Amino acid sequence: MEKVSIFDAIGENKRNSYLLIFIVLGIFLAVVWVVSEIFELGECGYFLGFVALFFYALVAYFAGDKVVLALAGAKPITREKYPFIYNVVEGLSIAAGIPMPKIYLIDDPSPNAFATGRDPQHSSIAVTKGLLEVMNREELEGVIAHEISHIANYDIRFMTLAVVLVGAIGLISELVVRSFLYGGFRDRKGKSGALILIGLLFMILAPIFATLVRLAISRQREYLADANAAKLTRYPPGLANALEKIKNIAQPMRNASDTTAPLYISNPFAKAKGLFSTHPPLEDRIKRLRSM
Repeated sequence: MEKVSIFDAIGENKRNSYLLIFIVLGIFLAVVWVVSEIFELGECGYFLGFVALFFYALVAYFAGDKVVLALAGAKPITREKYPFIYNVVEGLSIAAGIPMPKIYLIDDPSPNAFATGRDPQHSSIAVTKGLLEVMNREELEGVIAHEISHIANYDIRFMTLAVVLVGAIGLISELVVRSFLYGGFRDRKGKSGALILIGLLFMILAPIFATLVRLAISRQREYLADANAAKLTRYPPGLANALEKIKNIAQPMRNASDTTAPLYISNPFAKAKGLFSTHPPLEDRIKRLRSM
């Protein structure tokens, strides 16, 4: 198997992620332009679109982590009760040069974990009971290094932007389509029916394309966190072995939702594949790690 430089893998995944986020931003701008043209809002349409996006992002930015932890049923744990996981998180946080995240436990037998928080100063890591039960120290270090990498890379902030953009695209598109269905689209001031139909078709397709791009961004950030975890631990087989165990167990989580699924180290539903998957195939991730 051809060996791949960890630093080359990190660089490639970063470039792919930024390219994808620019594509989502382009779709959002196109949606705002179509709405402005159809409703003849002019520059006011752009202003209203970005104001709505700003407030939507503000709420997601400051309250998102609390919502995610609540949805997952995560509970804070103490150093006294779980010294082993505390030592692992503390050591890797020091190695990554970030403040130690808060640690939460999810009462679920499926081995999984996720990180959340708007920046390294306000971050948390949640692990399942199943993860602590089946992983040895090297494997647990690989998983925690992956989540620490998400925090150090500001992935949560990055993914929040992607989710907000896609959510805004979906919301605007739904409002326009509903307006059409309930007779809101009339030929106004000579506005052609062809333009309206093209705009409507774009509004139907835009959320689908944007969602596909968001899922692609999520998959790229997983590759990036894997590569960074290998760099942090200097032992790629640790994470590769952990992912191998997760793949073999393949147990869906009880409290996972579509909202929280992209955050986990592995798809918590243990099913979705292809373009509509939030995660790259575990086989591919394991192969990449073993080639480093």
